[in-house]
This record gives sequence, structure tokens and C-alpha cells, in this order.
Amino acid sequence: MRTRTLGTTGPAVSALGLGCMGMSGAYGASDDAESVATIHAALDAGVTLLDTGDFYGMGLNELLIRDALRARPGSRDQAVISVKFGALRDVEGGFGGYDGRPVAIRNFLAYSLNRLGTDHIDIYRIARVDPDVPIEETVGAIAELVQAGHVRHIGLSEVGAETLRRAASVAPIADLQIEYSLFSRGIEDRILPTARNLGIGVTAYGVLSRGLLSGHWTRGSGTEAGDFRSYNPRFSGENLERNLGLVEALREVADGKGVTVAQAAIAWVLSRGDDIVPLIGARRRDRLTEALSALDLTLGAADIADIERAVPAAEVAGARYDPRQMTHLDSER
Repeated sequence: MRTRTLGTTGPAVSALGLGCMGMSGAYGASDDAESVATIHAALDAGVTLLDTGDFYGMGLNELLIRDALRARPGSRDQAVISVKFGALRDVEGGFGGYDGRPVAIRNFLAYSLNRLGTDHIDIYRIARVDPDVPIEETVGAIAELVQAGHVRHIGLSEVGAETLRRAASVAPIADLQIEYSLFSRGIEDRILPTARNLGIGVTAYGVLSRGLLSGHWTRGSGTEAGDFRSYNPRFSGENLERNLGLVEALREVADGKGVTVAQAAIAWVLSRGDDIVPLIGARRRDRLTEALSALDLTLGAADIADIERAVPAAEVAGARYDPRQMTHLDSER
């Protein structure tokens, strides 16, 4: 497994990370036993970065990771655990905004440490900026937790260039977690150059656009209860038709190179720079194996040009979240 370093101050991690959100209900029903087996397979393959959120499954995702690591003695030392916090939930599972107050951060952390069964979190980040709390206060509170030894590194999630600069003025930032794929290339104009100028790495989620770019989603695929893709504009109506057309164009390119659509899409993100670590949201071992094979694919300039001609950024249909969730994205302002 090749490694990449998150920014100038962050840890060295596997070149691909495992995003664990889908293992706890975000995409409908999941199989805990298969999820744990997938985490174990990832660790066996040399994957070290495990990404979660304290609100994924209302804490169940952290418990799942705890159980997976406990079943493999010594694996906690191998794993680099990245945790997002701050999302407020209600009894029905709805979201009620984000809380970035220092007192709330200390509370969130205490619960995460307990659920994960660990004495520290490797990378800690607020999931979305709290509009009522200056980012300087939020980052400052995490910096105090670093000083206390409860957190190793500070991360950010879905913030814009100006917020990135303000945060970095308070304490070293290891990485920015943000959506980046052939279908979501908005960070290339200002956010990615700013991160590079500040020495901040990028952990890219949504590299397969929640399954749309996997090559496995079809017009007949449906979403089940609890699958948030049912509210995602890219998965609905004419948008889905247009986007699947782009996937088919990418499939022609991938077939010509003897790889799958998913492998081509992941390899494209890997090719964008050694400071970018794609997160793979595999819930099953077969999908993980397919994704890891992208590491063996080297794209030349001509290959990249072919891929980008097949999927022009301007042709992607639909926003990446529904309107309500888009309002929480500092990165889109």
C-alpha cells in the first residue's frame, strides 16, 4: 500500500482511505458482519485511514469501528481514525443544524472516545461550519484538545477558501475533507489552490458520487427506506438520465483501458495530486477489492484527457445535495 501525507503537518496515511458512513444506514439497510469484514479486509490490504462521523447511525458507526478494531488486536495502532462532529439530530433521525461551540466540542469528543474505545482521535473536524460560531473559536477548541492529548490533528470539512485561511491562522490544519470527483470539481478553482498554498491536504469523499460513478447504478436501481440518495438531485428524473449517459461514456473509455468505471473514476482522483487521498465508501469486500485495484492504474496525460472528455464537468446534472443541505456548505458560498 502506498502512502500519502496529509498536508505539511498531518499524518502519513494509506493512499486510499475507507469511508464508513454507508455501513450505518445512510444508504439503507446494511450488514454489520459484512461491514466489519470489509474493515478487516481494508486493514489487511494496508488501508490505515478510517473515516466516520459521530452522527453516522447516531453513534452506531463509531461502535462498529470499535468492534472491528477490538476483534483485531493491535489494529488500533495501525488505524488513523478521522471523526466528524457537530451535527445535531432528533428522535426521528432528522438534522437540526450544527454546533461548533467549544463546550459542545468537548462533549462530542467525550462521547466519541467512549464509543470508539480509544484514548485519542487521530483527526477531528466539525462536519459543517456553525454559522453562529466563528471558525476561529471552533478550531481553537480543537487545538486545546490536541494540547491535552485527546486529539492528534485538526481537520476541516466542506469549507471555502476564506474560511480555510482563517482556520489555518489559529492552528495547523492537517486536511480538508470535501467532495471531489469527476462529477464534483468545484474545488479546483479556489479551494484546492488555497489548501495547497497553506500546506493543507485533501481527503476527497464522494469520489464515486455515491454510487453514480461506480458503473453499477442503472436506471432500474432504486433507493430503499433510509437511503438519502432518494433526496439527491443527481439521482432523480432527467438529471439521472443525463448523468447515467456520462457514466456510459466513461465506461467506453474504461473498457478501452481494461478497467472498470469505478477504477477509472478513482484513478482520476488519485492523479490529481499526491496531497489528495480519496475515501472509498465500500460496504462490501468485493467493492473494496475493486476500488483498491485503482491503485494499480497509472493514468498518463492522454488517459486523463480521454476521461475528462467523456465526463465534462459542465455536463453533470443536479446539485450534489438537496437545497436544504446545500445551505450548510460553506464551500459553496
